[in-house]
Amino acid sequence: MIYSRKSKARVCGYAGMIGICLFFSIIVHAQPVAENPFPPMPVPDRIVLNVTQDPSSSIAVNWRTCDTVRTGYIEIAPLTADPRLADKALRIPAKSEAFRFENISATYHSATVQGLTPGTSYMYRVGKERYWSEWFHIKTAGKPGDKLSFIYLGDAQVGLKTLWPRVIRSAYAKMPEASLILYAGDIVNRGNNDSEWGELFYGGSFIHSTIPGMHSPGNHEYARTGDTLSAFWRPQFSLPENGPEGLKESCYYTDVQGMRFISINSYRVEESDEDLQKQQIWVDSLLRNNPNQWTAVLFHHPFYSIRPTRDNIRMRNTFKPLFDKYKVDIVLQGHDHAYARGMQKIEGATHKEKSGTVYILSVSGPKMSSVFEGTWMDVSATFTQLYQLITVEGNTLSYKAYTASGDLYDAFDLVKRKGKSNKLVEKK
Repeated sequence: MIYSRKSKARVCGYAGMIGICLFFSIIVHAQPVAENPFPPMPVPDRIVLNVTQDPSSSIAVNWRTCDTVRTGYIEIAPLTADPRLADKALRIPAKSEAFRFENISATYHSATVQGLTPGTSYMYRVGKERYWSEWFHIKTAGKPGDKLSFIYLGDAQVGLKTLWPRVIRSAYAKMPEASLILYAGDIVNRGNNDSEWGELFYGGSFIHSTIPGMHSPGNHEYARTGDTLSAFWRPQFSLPENGPEGLKESCYYTDVQGMRFISINSYRVEESDEDLQKQQIWVDSLLRNNPNQWTAVLFHHPFYSIRPTRDNIRMRNTFKPLFDKYKVDIVLQGHDHAYARGMQKIEGATHKEKSGTVYILSVSGPKMSSVFEGTWMDVSATFTQLYQLITVEGNTLSYKAYTASGDLYDAFDLVKRKGKSNKLVEKK
C-alpha cells in the first residue's frame, strides 16, 4: 500500500511577486530582485529522504517548489535498467501546503510510501507535469540481523557551501551503501535563515535524496529570541511522530536492522523542566521495551564536554543512569566543535580492556573550538573536520572516524559478550 503522508509545508518566494515564481519575475524584469541565492522554482529542490519508524517497509520524502506550484506527486517503481518501465511507476499525490515566513513564499510537499519490501532497491522521482526531479535510486533497510552501515556527522553549521560539502561527499564515497545518516544538531547556524538551509542542500546534493536522514536538533535550530524550533524544520523533514507530545519530529526513534536509534532533543532538556521529564519517561520506556540487540542514542549537547563552560549536567544526570541501567552501546553527540571519544569505565577494567558505553562527540563543519581540555577522553582532536562510518554485523560494531582529507583518525570495535559488558578493542 502506498499513500501520501500528512505533509509539512509553509515556505518560500518574495513580497510583491504574488502569483509568479521569482525565476519568471527575473526574466520579465531583466534585473536582480532578491538577495536569496536559492529561490524556489517550479522544478523541485531540497529533496530529502527521511528515516521512518520502519525504514525496511517505508520511505518519507519532502521537497520544495515555488508557490505557484500547488500540487505534486511522487512516482516510485522497483529499480530497473529498462527506461521504458519508468512510465509504469506508481504515482501518488503528495500533501502540499503553502508556506510563508518573512520574505519567503513557497510550497512544501511531502509523501510517505508504505508497503515496500525490505532490502529492495527502488527508483523514485517527485514533481508534476513538466517539472520533475531526476530519478533517484534507493534501497529499503533490511531485516534484523542483516549487516548495517550508517554515517554519523557532528555539527555542520557553517561553511555549508564551501568546506562542509567535502565531508559529506567523502563519507558517501566511502560508504554509499549506508542505510541512514545521523546529524547531531546545529545542522545550520541560523535556524530561520533560508539561505543557510539552501547551502546545506547544495552541499549534500543528491546524497540527501538517496540516504535517509536522521536529524536531531541543536541549539542553533532554535530561534535565539525564544524557544521556537526553526520554521523550516517541519516543512523540510517528515520524521517519525513517535516522540513525546510537544516534541514530535525532534524527539523520535527508528529501528533499523536490529539497532534502535533514539533522537533526544537536548536543547529542550536544557531549557525546560517539563520537556526534560517528558523525555526522561519516554527514553526509559524505549530502552526498557527494546527488542533490538543494539542501541544508539543521538543528541546535541554532550554528557562530557571538552570545554569547562559547557558542562551539560542536566543531560548527564537525567540520562546517564538510564544508559547505564539498560546498557546503551554508543552515544553520538555534537556541540563542542571538536572530536572526543571516551567510555563509561567499569570497575576492574584496565587500559587493555575497557567496557561499557562509548561516548563520542564530533564536528563535520569548519567551525572549531579553541578551548580543549578534559580527562574523560581516550582519543581527541581539534581543528579537524571529521566524519564517522559505523557498521554492525552480528556481535560486533565497527567504528571508523575519518578526517576531511580521507585519513583514518580513530577506529575501534565494540564487541557484545553474553552476560558481560561490551568489550572495546582499539583498532588504531
